[in-house]
Amino acid sequence: MIRFEIPGEPGAKGRPRFSTFGGHPTAYTDKKTRLYESLVRDAYLQQVGNPSPIQKEINVEINAYFNIPKSASKKKRADMESGKIRPVKRPDTDNIAKIVLDSLNGIAFEDDKQVVELTVTKRYSERPRVEVSIWEESGEES
Repeated sequence: MIRFEIPGEPGAKGRPRFSTFGGHPTAYTDKKTRLYESLVRDAYLQQVGNPSPIQKEINVEINAYFNIPKSASKKKRADMESGKIRPVKRPDTDNIAKIVLDSLNGIAFEDDKQVVELTVTKRYSERPRVEVSIWEESGEES
């Protein structure tokens, strides 16, 4: 099993942007998305190293922890820390998964089409981060 952590507030995959260069429409990725993708790759390489990408079916679990708002009352803060109150805010879980999986293509696994099971959760924490676990479907250690 591979586990690593991405520090800071969870990021999301931005929508592609379009521009015209020389009369031809061109799609590009916005700067915020590129920076977060780089953060994901750097966190993976620093914490896991550079093993060969997994080539089998994989399961992925992504736990996104959002910062508790400073305006939260003590009771609300306690409910957020315990998981009674969960973040119902952006980014959406599918966009969190998209940016993490796209960032790891060719590094942790050959392609994100190998993901056969995906779990994404959103919670509050005093320490915002994203925790990622990846393991082969067969249950073998990678």
